Amino acid sequence: MLTAVYKSSKKADTYLYVEKRDDFTKVPEPLMDMFGRPQFVMMFDLSKRDKLGIADIALVKDKLSSEGFYLQLPPPEDNLLDQFKKQNGVSSD
Repeated sequence: MLTAVYKSSKKADTYLYVEKRDDFTKVPEPLMDMFGRPQFVMMFDLSKRDKLGIADIALVKDKLSSEGFYLQLPPPEDNLLDQFKKQNGVSSD
């Protein structure tokens, strides 16, 4: 399963996986507007991979098969204040 990966020109650490290079016909227009101009990163055979960086490879394969694309968002940022409060026994109320 060949997969093309693009990074967003508007959103940091956001990537779009599609089945064919430069084919965004299955990606909803509002998502493309929010994503910005796709910047090609790489193309690879997903079936020859065991894992992907932070993305769940099974989910990526499923979304590509069912929807024709997969959107990888950056992981949520840690709230350092909440971590500090928890470590020091302070209530977050």
